[in-house]
This record gives sequence, structure tokens and C-alpha cells, in this order.
Amino acid sequence: MRILVTGNHGQLVSSLIALANSEIQVIALGRPELDLVASPRTICTAIAFEKPDIIISAAAYTAVDKAEDEPERAYAINANGAQAIAQAAETLGIPVIHISTDYVFDGEKTGYYSESDTPAPRSVYGASKLEGERLVAETATRHIILRTAWVYSPYGNNFLKTMLRLGPDRHEISVVSDQYGNPTSAANIASSIIHICTRILSGEFHDWGIYHLVDGSEASWSEWAEYIFECAGMAVRIIPIKAEEYPSKATRPYNSRLSTDKLNRVFSLEASDWKLSTKIVVDQVLNINSDNIYGDTTQ
Repeated sequence: MRILVTGNHGQLVSSLIALANSEIQVIALGRPELDLVASPRTICTAIAFEKPDIIISAAAYTAVDKAEDEPERAYAINANGAQAIAQAAETLGIPVIHISTDYVFDGEKTGYYSESDTPAPRSVYGASKLEGERLVAETATRHIILRTAWVYSPYGNNFLKTMLRLGPDRHEISVVSDQYGNPTSAANIASSIIHICTRILSGEFHDWGIYHLVDGSEASWSEWAEYIFECAGMAVRIIPIKAEEYPSKATRPYNSRLSTDKLNRVFSLEASDWKLSTKIVVDQVLNINSDNIYGDTTQ
């Protein structure tokens, strides 16, 4: 199975590459060969050259606050770029899995969001990702859109690694306590994607559409931070604060909890426990050379 994933770096790309073996080939394709903004017309040719069995559309503009100042670039990558990948997939007759986000929702719902809930993004980032979903669905006949949230890994920049970086120098850290979601390991996303790809390529798959893929249970940012430091054995006091006390350009959803019932029903994929996965990644990060822990690789 040859899987092509868009982007040279990033948490999901790196996690997929880590799962490659003699039966699963993972080709990471990004700039300069694949440039979603500067050279969209070359995308189909670049993908065709690699002869993949399936495409993972993971390249994205993920600077949530910066997107408020750069909406054109956010849409160019997250919407138009996603459509260009989907168009290449359609032209080449290849299924595509597009990675999306919890930010397509406004966070006002009290329970878990299902795939049938109406999106209402509150940020440029969320709106650009929602437009990308729409364009992918319109363009590629055989498509799956996977919404995920609060992604972390030993790679790139993420909340877990930020806490571990700050911990040794801080006795106290203020963390938002009134936003809830599903901390989700990129490794779990990657292994689930491999499972989904296998099902799709079996030839008997017809359940195209949107799915939510996150780890099980929920936490606030402050609860997650406390558990990260517990796993790391760091004596850091977490001071819970309201989101309004931590101003940012982009508005985050207060409720990012996603239901994975549909994913479980269609693919028989049980959500992993976020606490177990957090412990695994904390151990991985603390055992990596510090030069790599705080690298510049983005999601």
C-alpha cells in the first residue's frame, strides 16, 4: 500500500512515516515539488509521479491567531489548496482522506458534536478549513473528511511539548480551564488512518463522507496540563483561568468535544484513552534529545 501524504513535516506526517514498513509505504510530498499556493497546476503531475494508492491531504495553514491577519493565505492553503489536492485525486482516480478540525464548530453546544451538527466557525482558521471541507466534498467522489482536535506528539509544536518546555523553569503556570476537548495523539490518528486506508482499498468501501477522529474522554486545557506534569514528575502548580483572561486574536470554541460513534460504527475503531496516550508521549519527549524536542517543525 502506497500512501501519499501532503506536507514534508508536521505531526501527522511524521507519525505516519513512523508506521511505514515493508507493506506500508508512506511518501511525504511538500514544497518545492508540491506547492499548494505558488504552483497549484503542478499538483496533479507531482502526485501522479509517485503512483500512490491513496492520498492523505494533511498540509494546512495552522497558525490560528496569525490567520486573522492573513486570511488570504489561510484560504489559499486550507480551501483552495485542499481543492487542488482533491481535484488531482479525482483526475487520477485515487481516494483522498482530508484532515480537518474541531474549529469548524462554534463551541456553543453542551454535548459532544456529531458529524450531522451544523458547523459555525468563529475564526478565519476554522472558516478556511470548513471551506476546504466543502470544496473537497464537491470535487472528489471518493473522499473522507476526518475532523480531529487538540493534536500532540513528540514532533513539532503542540500544547504538551510547550508545557514540558515551560515546566522546569516555572513553579506556577496559568492555563485556561473553561475550554473542553479531546486531547488526541497524532500516533493514534496515524494508526487509525492506516486502518481506514486498508478498508478503503479492500474494494468494498462505500461509506464516504465526514468522520470525527479523536481520543476518548475529555479534558479542559488546565486538567490536561496537570496530568502532563503528573506524568513528567514535575512539581508545577496549574492556576485555572477563564479564556477571557487569556486574550487571543482568534476565538476558540469553548466546547471542542467530538463524538466518534460514527467512526466506531463504520470502521470498528475504538477511541484510545487520552491519559494513556499522553503518558506515552510525555515519556517519548523526555527521552528525546533536547535539540529535537523543541524543533521548528509545525503540525
